[in-house]
Amino acid sequence: MRIHTLTNLLLAAALLGGVANAEDKPLRIGVDVPYEPYQYKLPDGTITGFEVELVNAACERMQRECVWVEQAWDGIIPALQARKFDLIASAMNITEERSNQVLFSDPYYQVPSVWVGKAGAEHDLDGPLEDTTIGVQQATIQDEYVTQFYPDAEIRRYADSGSVVADMHAGRLDLVFTAFPLAQRTMFNDDRFTRQGELVTGPESIYGPGIGAAFRQRDEALAEAFNESMHELKKDGSFDVIFESYFEN
Repeated sequence: MRIHTLTNLLLAAALLGGVANAEDKPLRIGVDVPYEPYQYKLPDGTITGFEVELVNAACERMQRECVWVEQAWDGIIPALQARKFDLIASAMNITEERSNQVLFSDPYYQVPSVWVGKAGAEHDLDGPLEDTTIGVQQATIQDEYVTQFYPDAEIRRYADSGSVVADMHAGRLDLVFTAFPLAQRTMFNDDRFTRQGELVTGPESIYGPGIGAAFRQRDEALAEAFNESMHELKKDGSFDVIFESYFEN
């Protein structure tokens, strides 16, 4: 009996030590860059941006060190499931389809989409947009939106948002459909491009309730700790301070 008791005590201690060690390990966060102003790199290679600062602040509240891991968007959920990182924080809209694969945090912000066109060339966004070349980042809600509502257009899908912007600047696209703050930073500062139509935030079947962090389905405790930290940031005004440093009122 004493041997069994000692064995059980040693096993329990090992298990407790494993839990403690797991909590001491850096929290790895998957992110696709660039997606300004939410995620982008500084000249020294540091990853920053609105969502990066926000999630870093949440990590501090959780008393966890955060390490950002770059991952191409089209493989970001499979990489999470393969344990390449512990969560995704990369301007990911909460959708029903994705919720079948991952566990989302509570939504913590919403990103409107916008149409960007060439100055002086208006497009009828209520029409089919046939003979129009539209650029989107592949596997995004913008991709899903134009695929559903503009099947007659020529849709060019790019692996990253930077390539979409580059082809618009190079004159190879008629329209770009992308996140509004990204367009503000990369295209609306050039008088060759203008906003067309209204900002788009629906339908909810595509856009969902907003942006959230994504976790593996079984990591409920981690997701809940993240939610609590994010709620604290909103309650004490820290969220607003970070938001206002990136977006105009």
